[in-house]
Amino acid sequence: MTVPGARLEHVGIAVESVDAARRFYEEGLGLAFGGEEVLAERGLKLAFFDAGGVKIELLEGLGDDPISKFVAKRGPGIHHLCFRVDDVAEAVASLRAEGYEFLTEAPYEGAHGAHVIFMKPASTFGVLVELLQEK
Repeated sequence: MTVPGARLEHVGIAVESVDAARRFYEEGLGLAFGGEEVLAERGLKLAFFDAGGVKIELLEGLGDDPISKFVAKRGPGIHHLCFRVDDVAEAVASLRAEGYEFLTEAPYEGAHGAHVIFMKPASTFGVLVELLQEK
């Protein structure tokens, strides 16, 4: 079983404040800032940086959301790895057939209108994995 076209898209990093962390990635490391997006329905503020073919996605929780809970429990740090796939529905079906589990039944709309779904870390050796199909 192989998921066609799978490639690392971004590393998600949970932070207390996108604005505070942005300075390090933009000014400290010199990464190109790719913009911000607020996903109000998910309670998230996101910022994106180009890290040479792979993006860095900063995630700030805006209240009672999974990122705020993650930061409160574990502190800021790496939250997930995201892999871009050619067809997220096909990838989910293939992986489910092999016994891998997902946090939701179906993909949903994420940042930039992409279709995304997260896999349960218990089935991915302790890593929260996101699959993403661009819009």
